[in-house]
Amino acid sequence: MIKMAVFGTQNTIRRIQEIISDVEEVEMLPFIYSEAEETTNLLDTVFNCDIYVFTEYLSYLYVKDTIEKKRLPALRVEMDPYMMAANLYRLETKMDHPPSRVALDAFNETFLDEVTQELGLDDDIHSFLHDEWTKPDINRLVSYYITLWTEDKVDYILPSSEEITAKLTAKGIPAHTMEIPELQLKQLIDQAISLVRLSESENRQMVTGYVSVKGIDANTEIIGHSLDILNKVRRILTKFTAKNDASFVKTSENHFVIYGSEKLLKHLKEHYRSFPLLQEMKSNIKLPIHLGFGLGLSANESAKNAEIALDSCKRSDHSICYIVNERKEMIGPIGVKKEIDTSSLYQALIHDARLNNELSYNFIDFITDRNNEPFSTHDVALFYKVTKRSAERTVNKLLSGNVIKIAGEERPYKKGRPRKLFTLNQ
Repeated sequence: MIKMAVFGTQNTIRRIQEIISDVEEVEMLPFIYSEAEETTNLLDTVFNCDIYVFTEYLSYLYVKDTIEKKRLPALRVEMDPYMMAANLYRLETKMDHPPSRVALDAFNETFLDEVTQELGLDDDIHSFLHDEWTKPDINRLVSYYITLWTEDKVDYILPSSEEITAKLTAKGIPAHTMEIPELQLKQLIDQAISLVRLSESENRQMVTGYVSVKGIDANTEIIGHSLDILNKVRRILTKFTAKNDASFVKTSENHFVIYGSEKLLKHLKEHYRSFPLLQEMKSNIKLPIHLGFGLGLSANESAKNAEIALDSCKRSDHSICYIVNERKEMIGPIGVKKEIDTSSLYQALIHDARLNNELSYNFIDFITDRNNEPFSTHDVALFYKVTKRSAERTVNKLLSGNVIKIAGEERPYKKGRPRKLFTLNQ
């Protein structure tokens, strides 16, 4: 059984219990609060849980430092454009006299801008932007809303927390808590299960991959051509993950997350120069595809590194892929052939490292296949299909001849010594 600690208000906990009631592999431990700050003390009472799920971003901010310090596997609900747009739409359709001026608090300025611009509400939305690096100031936020109301600048308020809603309604101010769409709650549970299953093989490096289709966002009407594109992406990822003992989930209209470990890592390392997944997507999907893969010794670490890799992709208007390893080093772009002066390399292998013809040509093939990315003695042994000792002899000759140099270290397992990494001395 997966032991899942879930933090939330009574209403949200009830909704998640209904979702999990049909999931036999999950044992949910509910931690209910009426004020988000209570999460700080509640977290101290949790022991031996596989994953920590926070259903309000505010409550997560109170314990963010503790979560990161203890390296606890955690997920939180993201107040993304889909959630904002769904709640604004609910106001428009469920009320007899829909409010024209609305105030809300958000955690991502980009998300907020996307929604207001898409819905043409730039002048009608008053927003309070939280600082995701500091603990929330609830009283300041409540005062902000009260001031807007007393100065007759808003007709309705959509707080991110039930705690804030209760304080406003007690003063006669019309407010309703931003609701989490059912789809987002289900995706959150699916993500949590996937992360725990990966963590079960905790001594192995983990891989998280973010797949984003540029040109389709959470506010795009998913019909016709857009729906066809997303179905193609889903079919390609289904085949790719099945082949590499991985899994994937769709987290938003244009975003997919891949989870894998040893076999997926091996596939990535063997396809630095020509990445089949990227090539297949480029051939079948006419919109730019961004692939960001992160490696790490925990699910959290690999996910953070995947975010860094995806951010690098966003600078390009073309389909592209990057990998960020556990040392936060950027590898890529993957699938783009790097130029290697094989003639000069051959001369150095023969004359400086004193390798024979066969070993020299094999090493050139090895470097070319890896697209001149850093390698370990273990990688050499696997490629040559020789023992570790034999690979070490070859690497020592290359070092003595100044053909290669030490580029750093990698730690593919939590236990044991790190491996040295090497790169061409060019």
